[in-house]
Amino acid sequence: MPTLEWMGKDKVIGYHRQVPYRVLDSVPAKGVLATDGSDRGNKIIHGDNLEALKSLLPEYEGRVDCIYIDPPYNTGNEGWAYNDNVNDPRIRRWLGEVVGKEGEDFSRHDKWLCMMYPRLQMLRLLLSETGAIFISIDDNEQANLKMMCDDIFGPSNFIATIIWQKRTSPDARKRMSNGHEYILVYAKNASDLTKVLNLLPLDETDAKKYRNPDNDPRGPWVSVDFTAQGYRPNQMYQIETPSGKVIDPPEGRCWKNLESVYKQMRAENRLWFGESGDGVPRQKNYLADRAGKTAWTWWPNTEVGHTQEATQELAELLGKARFDYPKPVRLIERVLELATNKESIVLDSFAGSATTAHAVLRLNQRDGGHRRFILVELSDYADTVTAERVRRVIAGYGKGDKATPGIDSGFSYYELGPVLFEPDGMLNPEVPREELFRYVWYTETKADYVDMTSEHRYLLGEIADTVYYLAYDGAEESVLGYDLLRTLPRRGSTTVIYADRCVLPQDRLDALNIVFKQIPRQIARV
Repeated sequence: MPTLEWMGKDKVIGYHRQVPYRVLDSVPAKGVLATDGSDRGNKIIHGDNLEALKSLLPEYEGRVDCIYIDPPYNTGNEGWAYNDNVNDPRIRRWLGEVVGKEGEDFSRHDKWLCMMYPRLQMLRLLLSETGAIFISIDDNEQANLKMMCDDIFGPSNFIATIIWQKRTSPDARKRMSNGHEYILVYAKNASDLTKVLNLLPLDETDAKKYRNPDNDPRGPWVSVDFTAQGYRPNQMYQIETPSGKVIDPPEGRCWKNLESVYKQMRAENRLWFGESGDGVPRQKNYLADRAGKTAWTWWPNTEVGHTQEATQELAELLGKARFDYPKPVRLIERVLELATNKESIVLDSFAGSATTAHAVLRLNQRDGGHRRFILVELSDYADTVTAERVRRVIAGYGKGDKATPGIDSGFSYYELGPVLFEPDGMLNPEVPREELFRYVWYTETKADYVDMTSEHRYLLGEIADTVYYLAYDGAEESVLGYDLLRTLPRRGSTTVIYADRCVLPQDRLDALNIVFKQIPRQIARV
């Protein structure tokens, strides 16, 4: 299989494993609570998206149903800088340097690929088995991105390249005006796309195609051909129309079904012979029977919006346009309609102006869903633009006839906190004890964490007849011995106990169904 090579690829392939795990520090003053006092499971994280994605792994690995990202297109005008501290002298020279135009920066594409590769690897880890990722891009990196995604997700998991018509008219100043962008779509596992993608809901335009000229009690319908190409002897019978006319299949074709099936359909009034009753029969397909419609790869702006619409949306929300090329809410809603259910987790790690969160909230409002969003934004405007847009969508915005009511929801706001493990492998004493408990619980069970330390200060939780304890007191050494065992309130068929050291012999641990794990050596690293 052809592969894409670039300077630094060999150094970044495994870099996502070297990224330090940081805890997330909640900033309650910047979040919003719903009327029920919850954040509805929504998160906005300010910080480098590679480190933020690593921080999400314990709780969300394999749980995200839909990822949408709108990374830098690498046009040379975006002012992004390479900031990953990869241990390679060539790459270290790139740190902090703004990536310029092709003639100014001959390693521009290398830097972009080195930046994207570990992030896509991390995103793949977060995707559920039936999840899909949608990536917006233009011609600057589309070809490179396609080959890189083939490398990470596998070419068999490529679903489509969507073409989005982003403009409403060509730019008259140019001889060839670019009116589209791409959205690359990959699945974690594309072997059964019915588990990955939904049918799109029918809209008013679709419904107008259906009519009911014969007052069929099943409701409006459209007719489709009742013939099939080719010659099948048992499908070459004669049909008498309601007007008494006898007809054979058209030349080179046969009837669509066996005669017994035809007679049943005729008896059930599922065939249409035209208003005069002497036409070639056509099968009636009912609007009520349609679960939805198949998506295709051409997304016109009449259906999903355009950049001018997106700019207006942002100006209405924040008072002025903050981005040159934002994405319209309708575009992301189309993505969500295709790739989510009402309980899905949606991730956007290049959050920008928070269009993804806006789309999630609006779709939840429309269909009564409980989708959750996770946004990550590196830039300083994470609070003043990204989170502020979501605050205003929740509170409602606009005035008079242009007022848009609020949506009852919430979110928690986070900054990237300290690393959990220090360079020497020891636990960082600055990390709150609760965060260490949460981390160990997720790495052990992948289940939601509930604080149970009120029952016992070392109790992590119980799942599947296994009880977990984390005997951690910061700088004070913890010892697994009979004195500790006598204080533990729960014992399952298996009891897992983390401690600094153990003084019980292995045969005694085996007899008591106890698994000892040493702190910090046997705490899993994500």
